Amino acid sequence: MPFPHQPGTAGHAPAPTRPGPGPGPGPGSRRIALLGGGFSTDGDGLLDDWVLGRAGAPRPKVCFVPTASGDAEGYVDRFLAAFRPRACEPSVLRLFRRELDDRALRSFLLEQDVVYVGGGNTANLLAVWRAHGVDRLLGEACDRGTLLCGISAGANCWAEGSHTDSFGPLTFLPDGLGLLPGSVCPHYDSEPGRRPSYRRAVATHALSAGWALDDGAGALFADGVLTETVARTAGARVYRVEPDGRGGTTEVPVDGEHRLVPHGR
Repeated sequence: MPFPHQPGTAGHAPAPTRPGPGPGPGPGSRRIALLGGGFSTDGDGLLDDWVLGRAGAPRPKVCFVPTASGDAEGYVDRFLAAFRPRACEPSVLRLFRRELDDRALRSFLLEQDVVYVGGGNTANLLAVWRAHGVDRLLGEACDRGTLLCGISAGANCWAEGSHTDSFGPLTFLPDGLGLLPGSVCPHYDSEPGRRPSYRRAVATHALSAGWALDDGAGALFADGVLTETVARTAGARVYRVEPDGRGGTTEVPVDGEHRLVPHGR
């Protein structure tokens, strides 16, 4: 398994690399960032700034993909308002009113430094992407060095499975793009029932072992390995959740979260 924490290890998961001055992608590295916040939920922009600092370009091209929300215009407006003042080139990919043909769509996605996926309905997002071939294009972009990231459904989609409310009640979805091994659970600390429901899904093998994020946390992976965690609020954590072999789970908080602080403070 390409995870830094090995099953059965006592204590905390090994500490990831602390944030530096914005490392770029390594050769052939597949990089995925899971976000427990961002422009749609937070006023400080700390997690968004962290993502931009990991883009590997001085003025990165950042494409927002609001598919999970049905391309909600209010969501798009908030993204543009948050990213236009930043040192980046923001754009939006709408699929419910698609304008690009297949060749133009591929060219557009492959030229992005960051693809930022918004929250909403994970199951619907995956279905629409597959209908338009976006799932394959995102895999190709990832292989070429594009940083893939997102919040909520935009974090779920990259894994092999996830914990979701796509069907109403909280449940498991053993489906995803599979670019990140294992499963993902967002909103681990903020939504009633998330923690026990996800742990139950992992314990029963409905979902494979994976990563749970509190709101306010961020996690960066390279080739499936956790390399960095950050937090914009005190106590926000990332957890490794695995079956314990006795019908339950182990929940191991990752050591070494770097606390993000606003510039100039």
